Amino acid sequence: MAIFHYNPDPPSRSEPELHLLFWGREQCSPGHAFGPGVRDYYKIHFIHGGRGVLQAAGQTRRLEAGQAFLTYPHQKVYYEADRGQPWLYSWIAFTGSRAEELLARTSLTPAEPVFPADGEPMEELYERLNEDARAGEAADLLLMGRLYEFLAALVRTMPARETGLSGSRRTNAHVADSLRYLHAHYCEDISVEQMAEQLQLDRKYLSALFKRETGVPPRQYLLDYRMAKAADLLIRTDCTVGEIARSVGYRDSLLFSRMFKRVRGLSPRAYRERNR
Repeated sequence: MAIFHYNPDPPSRSEPELHLLFWGREQCSPGHAFGPGVRDYYKIHFIHGGRGVLQAAGQTRRLEAGQAFLTYPHQKVYYEADRGQPWLYSWIAFTGSRAEELLARTSLTPAEPVFPADGEPMEELYERLNEDARAGEAADLLLMGRLYEFLAALVRTMPARETGLSGSRRTNAHVADSLRYLHAHYCEDISVEQMAEQLQLDRKYLSALFKRETGVPPRQYLLDYRMAKAADLLIRTDCTVGEIARSVGYRDSLLFSRMFKRVRGLSPRAYRERNR
């Protein structure tokens, strides 16, 4: 049975620097699985017992107690608990404008999302979050502090590799710069060519690098990111489809509607009606 705990205090800004969404714990049933699918937030599973399989960025890994894995927003992933010895795991989910920047200080990537989870404060993170959530008016501050404490431990455990300019440290920096650019300018009429020029990189080189690190080309990532933002606006606001189209970088609302339906399977209006 899965146990979920949601952060009771939503952030005051629509795009907080860092925000803990929820956490939980589950003794998985045999063969319990997620995906293949995507989410729009970061999620980390800490494996306390049992075994299972993770598929991400075209690679398959068998994971067991003492390990953890990170799933990235808008990146397709599949994981399944073993049928004989299913996972017992806990998890945290978070988002925020600084999440990507902070994770870029580690060696984790969509292609390399696994790390050891047998040290402080990871082993007892679930229990500590539960304790913080009961702290009344100070709960939101304690939960935020706990998330930063965990990320600090993650940077210590999995520091970004220090290599030459042609090594993975520089490679990750290029991709991190690309992601920051896309997240900052998705609401504008931008292209991969413009991004490459801004970052002073060859377009083909940047596209190949981006796909190797994230599993998708930058054009597809930008499309998925825009549609995720549009879907959120359709649910949370009363903006017209044309206003939302312009808010995510489309001057042509008909083109936006076609692209939204291609990605989400419904027209913007139908999506709003179903999810409201």
